[in-house]
Amino acid sequence: MKALCWYGTGDVRVEDVRDPEIIDQRDAIVKITSAAICGSDLHLYDSYMPTMEKGDVLGHESMGEVVAVGKEVKNLKVGDRVVIPFNIACGECYFCTREMFSLCDRSNPNAEVAEKAMGQSPSGLFGYSHMLGGYSGGQAEYLRVPFADVGPLKLPTDLPDEQLLFLSDIFPTGYMAAENCQIDEGDTVAVWGCGPVGQFAIRSAWMLGAGRVIAIDNVTERLVLAATKGGAETINFDDVNVHEALMEMTDGRGPDACIDAVGCEAEAGGTFDGTIDTIKTSAYLATDRPHVLRQAIWACRKGGTISIPGVYIGFGDKIPIGAAMNKGLTIRQGQTHTHKYMPLLLEKIENGEIDPSFVITHELPLSEAPAGYAMFQKKEDECIKVVLKP
Repeated sequence: MKALCWYGTGDVRVEDVRDPEIIDQRDAIVKITSAAICGSDLHLYDSYMPTMEKGDVLGHESMGEVVAVGKEVKNLKVGDRVVIPFNIACGECYFCTREMFSLCDRSNPNAEVAEKAMGQSPSGLFGYSHMLGGYSGGQAEYLRVPFADVGPLKLPTDLPDEQLLFLSDIFPTGYMAAENCQIDEGDTVAVWGCGPVGQFAIRSAWMLGAGRVIAIDNVTERLVLAATKGGAETINFDDVNVHEALMEMTDGRGPDACIDAVGCEAEAGGTFDGTIDTIKTSAYLATDRPHVLRQAIWACRKGGTISIPGVYIGFGDKIPIGAAMNKGLTIRQGQTHTHKYMPLLLEKIENGEIDPSFVITHELPLSEAPAGYAMFQKKEDECIKVVLKP
């Protein structure tokens, strides 16, 4: 089959690889009809994520048709249309039974590697390094899905792929980010980063009762989308001091909740700390650029909440923990418990509350995936979200 494979910084290639097979009787094989390039994939493309190996198949946002199932998979049959959560969960361990699926104890066969970096291992992930399982991803013609009796969501609907694909990751991620804000009716929520996750965080904040949403970015088309489709007020961080602007917009109090939808590759924005981050990561003296997290902690109102859906890799430098402690901030974060949110958000799509396809700007065949990665990474051609068609 054809699949997109990683070979190093900025080097991804569509190659012929072995077709996946049933290995465990809880597996399924899915023929991929749509996949997407995620902002998290760019951390691999930019070589921020350790333990990648040449030839690894990328992709963790995918959906398609079941073509084979193991004997223990009773909830799916050949021909079923499914969307696949980006994280892999057994459904039976301590964490899964408490709906903390991204913390599954059993789905990462390389847990001891993750434990050395994090203390304990999160769940395995599709297409996302050997530290997190070494599972092949879904930017391919076919995908082996472990624990298929738990993960894939069967789709009893004829809605197009484009409206359903993002249940695999970015819609649940944006929704959980907003839910983690503990929004009270009428709250002001500030969202740093207007990429796809940020866009869904904006829409989800409104769903959960926000009174105002303020979106922060420097890419014109992303800010326009946040305003036109998300109803957000916008700040271009190239034009103004973000902290001063937020204080002015909130009468000096600060936003009630702040969402860092950027993560480890935040742009400097001409700031001193951001410039130092860039220098240190370029010299391999730091793993992450947490400029946005610092800014969010600094701006959030006293007693407010910081929500972090943006991916961080290792160690953040000079995070103002003193400000967070003395302001009494709550910080909530984590990989998304995708399995928990998929049925709820499918219902919202079917009810017409949201059409997730609003973020798609480009559809490409799998053969053009390398060009899609380069375009997305460089923010060319007003690119916000790329969908691949194997």
